[in-house]
Amino acid sequence: MYNTMEDKLLGPEKECVMDLKGRVWIESKKLWIVSTPAIITRLTSFGILVTTQSFMGHIGETELAAYAIIQIIFIRFANGILLGMASALETLCGQAFGAQHYHMMGIYLQRSWLVLLASATILVPVFIFTSPILRLIGQEEELSAVAGNISIWFIPIIYYFVFSFTMQMYLQAQQKNMIIGWLSSISFVVHLTLSWLFVYKLNLGIPGAMGAMIISTWSMVIGELIYVFGGWCPETWSGFSMHAFADIWPVVKLSVSSGVMLCLELWYNAVLVLLAGYMKNATIAIAAFSICLNITAWEIMIPLGFLSGACVRVANELGNGDAEAAKFAVKVNLWVAIGAGWQSVVAYVNLGCYYIVGIPIGVLLAYVAKLDVRGIWIGMMCGVALQTLVLLWITWKTDWNSQVEKASQRLNRWFLAPSHGNDENT
Repeated sequence: MYNTMEDKLLGPEKECVMDLKGRVWIESKKLWIVSTPAIITRLTSFGILVTTQSFMGHIGETELAAYAIIQIIFIRFANGILLGMASALETLCGQAFGAQHYHMMGIYLQRSWLVLLASATILVPVFIFTSPILRLIGQEEELSAVAGNISIWFIPIIYYFVFSFTMQMYLQAQQKNMIIGWLSSISFVVHLTLSWLFVYKLNLGIPGAMGAMIISTWSMVIGELIYVFGGWCPETWSGFSMHAFADIWPVVKLSVSSGVMLCLELWYNAVLVLLAGYMKNATIAIAAFSICLNITAWEIMIPLGFLSGACVRVANELGNGDAEAAKFAVKVNLWVAIGAGWQSVVAYVNLGCYYIVGIPIGVLLAYVAKLDVRGIWIGMMCGVALQTLVLLWITWKTDWNSQVEKASQRLNRWFLAPSHGNDENT
């Protein structure tokens, strides 16, 4: 009942406002449930790479620059491919969970493992032949030799990416990624402890710093596998299935488009670091530029955590067939692209904004205007700003009813009826 004439006149409008506040509050809570563990995971996982660079700096100046060029160029190259391809699982699992096709999530996870393991194996020669590759593109001899030594130690990290990325997508789609937040935090503490012991106390140099990274990262993966295989995901994991080998090609296509989308974004920074390597005092330029990039990237892990939450929310609502809920989730979360399956579109946006606009501006400012590293940095920011504006415009113009229809078609095309027999499992 309204207490005053003004309340009576404005009653419907006030109820609408209160209803909107309630919806925003509910959506925000859903977002935070997924985003908080994702933020913790991204901060600690990326923190392992950043702190390893710090320990490399205590080993030597050349080691610091060599690690920087491996991490920014080669690891981001592999990271972009594997994380991008794993983001296809974010689409598939998110929409399957929203549609209550729970048993399909375990099958999608296994298919993603097959695709990403094959991709990781194809990438291994890049890390074996790092030194010749760097010499071929004109990098300094000493830097190339040390980088080749460090890159070999990164091969186990490539396979860690396969399981870490896919398990994170799989668990967060069903809002069970708090376990990943805990495991990643523990692995970060383990990494700091082992790095201090191996580098400072035992003076093991590069093997000590890289060995600490391998142990800490794989400890997290082992914990994730124990969690899934141990029965904590009974609805979505029923064991290994031969169905994982069926319909691989559609997963490959979606994974490739996802990989290209993210690669074009992550390689953008790699190209800029490579440009810094041709300046005077290349060792110092690479080290300084990579440190700035890593600090910035570490900060970006927080909005990326929200991005993960947004992708899950949008994918869940699309899979549930609710276009209005998906649209409202976008408005609250201010992003979409992966959850809706827009990987190909974003790939073209990244290509244009970064490589046609950002890099040429950076080259002109660095080498023509003689701004050096500062010019490269300005060019990078120009590309990022343009990409943000374009994606906001695309989001604004999206027909969400059409996106629901596409999600439904994808789910129905790949749906397999749950089997309770033992003949399907291996």
